[in-house]
Amino acid sequence: MSPRLQSAWGWSKRVLPWLLAALVLALVARQARTVNWPEVWSAVQAIPLGQLALAAFLAALSYALYASFDLIGRHLTRSRLSVGRSLGTAAISYAFNLNFGSLVGGLALRLRLYTRWGLPVSSVAKIIAYSMVTNWLGYLWVAGVVLLWAPPGLALNWTAHWASGEFVLPIVGAGLILLARAYVALCFFSRQRQLSFREHQLELASGPLALLQAAMGGASWLLIGAIVWSLFAGRIDYLDVLGALLMAAVAGVLTHVPAGLGVLEAVFAASLGSLLPVAEVLAVVLVYRATYYLLPLVFALPAYGLSEAAARRRANTAPQEEALA
Repeated sequence: MSPRLQSAWGWSKRVLPWLLAALVLALVARQARTVNWPEVWSAVQAIPLGQLALAAFLAALSYALYASFDLIGRHLTRSRLSVGRSLGTAAISYAFNLNFGSLVGGLALRLRLYTRWGLPVSSVAKIIAYSMVTNWLGYLWVAGVVLLWAPPGLALNWTAHWASGEFVLPIVGAGLILLARAYVALCFFSRQRQLSFREHQLELASGPLALLQAAMGGASWLLIGAIVWSLFAGRIDYLDVLGALLMAAVAGVLTHVPAGLGVLEAVFAASLGSLLPVAEVLAVVLVYRATYYLLPLVFALPAYGLSEAAARRRANTAPQEEALA
């Protein structure tokens, strides 16, 4: 690649995500002005307490499952950190990740918490990498199945028939499934058990462990979809809800908007607004955000404070114990 092309590519990587984020936010703001927000609030109040309790219970299960992704990295890095502390660190980081973005929760906070417990930075980086692989491996096969068998209705008025979800999205779904299977096959059959990226080395998971990653990652996305679906109380098919959730997840990643604020609501309104009144769709999404994003953060904030205090006590008592020895 010529220096001019390299410079243009580097410039585009820096600028295009911000342009995409600005475009999405402009569309979100435009849509927000057309929403009858008193009607949305009335729809929120109409959701029964039983549905809220079920959604909160499923959210707790989802957090426990997602936190267990770090146990895979704990196993592969041969970490001596206890299971409880690994799960607690992952759960706290996940709540921060959802609300403040991956750089804060997924990377910085997790790095701080794990190193506080004595893990080297190299091991923490590997644990984070294994967790990300598990999560997105699950996404690949779940999204692949949804796009292949029940593609969301994404056709616009100006699209040709071949460009609608009836034709293109199943092909994309098949490609996602092939990518997921390629990773599992690599783990089963590759003779090279160390993956190299720049100066970093990552041990390749075994074949059975790769299958476990796929199962856990897929179950996580299916469970999150069940949370939103439970709030709709069966008024919309589960696969329609899951498809909207999967699209919203990718849109949030591409736009880099913290917590997918506005993006999540816009994707759900665009995807499911033809099946239910937009006010009811937005009401469910707002309750889902409160249940899955904000409520766990209420517990994660003091848990983080307690973790910091415990780590400081541990750091202060270690020199005293060494002196006594």
